[in-house]
Amino acid sequence: MGADQQRMKAITAAKKLGVYLPATPQEFQEGQFTRPELEQLERNPPDWLADLRRNGPHPRPVVAGRLGISISGLVRAGIEGALTTAEIDALRADPPQWLVTERTVQEDTRSQDERRRENEAARRSRPSPSSPPHP
Repeated sequence: MGADQQRMKAITAAKKLGVYLPATPQEFQEGQFTRPELEQLERNPPDWLADLRRNGPHPRPVVAGRLGISISGLVRAGIEGALTTAEIDALRADPPQWLVTERTVQEDTRSQDERRRENEAARRSRPSPSSPPHP
């Protein structure tokens, strides 16, 4: 490893790997990682990493993504900790009212963002009023 390679803290590596840091092995929690080391973990995940990704507990961004809501939606619902795959699957199988509501909020937000992007693209494709007319 070259002396010029930056090392990242375990919390950053865990975020990049999409895992909940407190559920990782102690040596991972205490480690520092280079990008090539992180890429190696991605390409050839050890059993503990594969198991965490499969079963959890999962960090909030992963939980939110699997439920189809935002992290803010999790907070509004009072879910502040990590959830396992089984807990996420149970919520998906029999969604409580807060999850139904948050999914609607998320879909509305996505629709608004899409309309905003379309309007911006249409605005950019129109010639500006100061442009000379084409012959």
